[in-house]
Amino acid sequence: MMSLSQQSCEACRKDAPLASKTEKQQWLNQLDNWQIVTVNGIEQLHKTYQFKNFVEALAFTNHIGTLAEANAHHPAITTEWGKVSVCWWTHKIKGLHKNDFICAAQTDELSLN
Repeated sequence: MMSLSQQSCEACRKDAPLASKTEKQQWLNQLDNWQIVTVNGIEQLHKTYQFKNFVEALAFTNHIGTLAEANAHHPAITTEWGKVSVCWWTHKIKGLHKNDFICAAQTDELSLN
């Protein structure tokens, strides 16, 4: 089975199904310390990364931006001194799709570089 980080996002349609409870649990188990949170009634994947300073946090934010553009899938990113919080969800379907889990796994890979 190919890991989530090695998979590609698919074009998401407005009528694409939300990830099922089973799928969410299966994919979440493949991620490192991501949580499913509900914001304004919409489930999102959330994780906060720690850094030594603002410069490192900002560099990581820019790498996430490049990842987001490459996948045509864009998260909410909050950059602060020494930390970056990331939330992935699929805006078109107002919830979680496999693409969100793929991007979360790819975000983790960026943090290792």
